[in-house]
Amino acid sequence: MAKFIILGNYTAQGIGAIKDAPARLDASRDGLAAFGVTIEQFYLTFGQYDIVAVVDAPDSGSAAKALMTLGMAGNVGTVTMAALTESEFRKAVSELP
Repeated sequence: MAKFIILGNYTAQGIGAIKDAPARLDASRDGLAAFGVTIEQFYLTFGQYDIVAVVDAPDSGSAAKALMTLGMAGNVGTVTMAALTESEFRKAVSELP
C-alpha cells in the first residue's frame, strides 16, 4: 500500500455548504473505498490549507482515480504528495550506495 498526504482547500461551493461537510466526509470515505483508498487521518487546519488528510491506497493510479472522483463533486481542491513511512524512509536510506 502507498501513503499520500492530501492538502485541500474548500471551494466557494464547499464553504457555502460547510454544514454538510461532515456528511460529505463520510460519503467520501465510502467513495474512496471503491478504489481501495482509505482515509487514515483527517484534520481541519488553519492557514494555507483547510484540510490535511493521510490516505492509504493500493497504488498511485488508484489514489489518482479516487481523488479525481472526489474533485468532480466540486467541494474541495487538492494537492497530493506521495509519502514514505518512517520505516520505508529508513530502508531507502540504508540502500544508498
